Amino acid sequence: MSSSYGKIFKISTFGESHGVAVGVIIDGCPAGIDFDTDFIQSELDRRKPGQSRITTQRREADEFQVLSGIFEGKTQGTPIAMVVHNADQRSKDYAHIAQQFRPSHADYTYQAKYGTRDYRGGGRSSARETIARVAAGAVAKMILKKIGVNIQAYVSQVGTLKLTTPYQEMNLALAEENAVRCPDPTMAQTMFNYIDETRKKGDSIGGIISCVITGTPIGLGEPVFDKLHAELGKAMLSINAVKGFEYGSGFEGVEMLGSEHNDEFYIEESGRVRTKTNLSGGIQGGIANGEDIYFRVAFKPVATIMIDQDSVDSEGNAVTVSGKGRHDPCVVPRAVPIVEAMAALVLVDMYFRNHAYGK
Repeated sequence: MSSSYGKIFKISTFGESHGVAVGVIIDGCPAGIDFDTDFIQSELDRRKPGQSRITTQRREADEFQVLSGIFEGKTQGTPIAMVVHNADQRSKDYAHIAQQFRPSHADYTYQAKYGTRDYRGGGRSSARETIARVAAGAVAKMILKKIGVNIQAYVSQVGTLKLTTPYQEMNLALAEENAVRCPDPTMAQTMFNYIDETRKKGDSIGGIISCVITGTPIGLGEPVFDKLHAELGKAMLSINAVKGFEYGSGFEGVEMLGSEHNDEFYIEESGRVRTKTNLSGGIQGGIANGEDIYFRVAFKPVATIMIDQDSVDSEGNAVTVSGKGRHDPCVVPRAVPIVEAMAALVLVDMYFRNHAYGK
């Protein structure tokens, strides 16, 4: 069971939704990096439950504890271990599905693969595992900040409600000023109302998170199998509930002619090679070209709903699954920092790989 990511800047996550704690071990972080605990906590706060009535009402402070690798506020070049203890588990909410397979959950596949499963909130398959990713991603962001890389994700679609304004024409910082994390205040309120109405019906809805990365050093990414966009795609598709990933022009690019889609080069006043357009999404041949990297990540509707559904149990009997517990009616508002964290982990690992080659 793979619980690790990265080749030089490596992370390994551990823990279950209703276990004692979830945590992460980071190996390959250089010594001497200022370890900003306030920043890490602020990133975890963006992901934690109970932020508004359109998120799960599980009450968790999600305060992290450093177990190793930090001394006098700086990284030591040794493994960094961080842990967040679970406090508000209600395992009894899941007793009724101990032998039932919830539709579109990992219940059946985990049982089929391992012959056992932790039914309490999904155990290891729970999105609570992403606490570890956000904590590690915050450390990666600290490193990337020093080289001028900025990562900004935001909610661009909920159901059929979507932003049509190009990201260059919006103030993406406004995304953190509302519960939906959409940079358009008017659309954010419309999305909020729609998610809330869906919640009241006991149902759920999906959405899309867009992400923009600026300041990426030219040359990040490896040819053939470790292309930068391939690694970003893998990282995003590893997030719970993600069903799709596209970068640059994405699927819309198939409707264009080559003469329309090609990004022509020019030399700007500073002497740097630039592209007149950026349908490549900042990546060509799997390698960053210095332009903005932008991509979209599609999230399905949350699988747990408060509406009865037909299913089967572990004995092959037909059953009716009734939704209980506390769940997000739409995952995308809380998934924004997760998308940013995974993007940061990809970039910082690629950055160190370049340095390993003397680039």
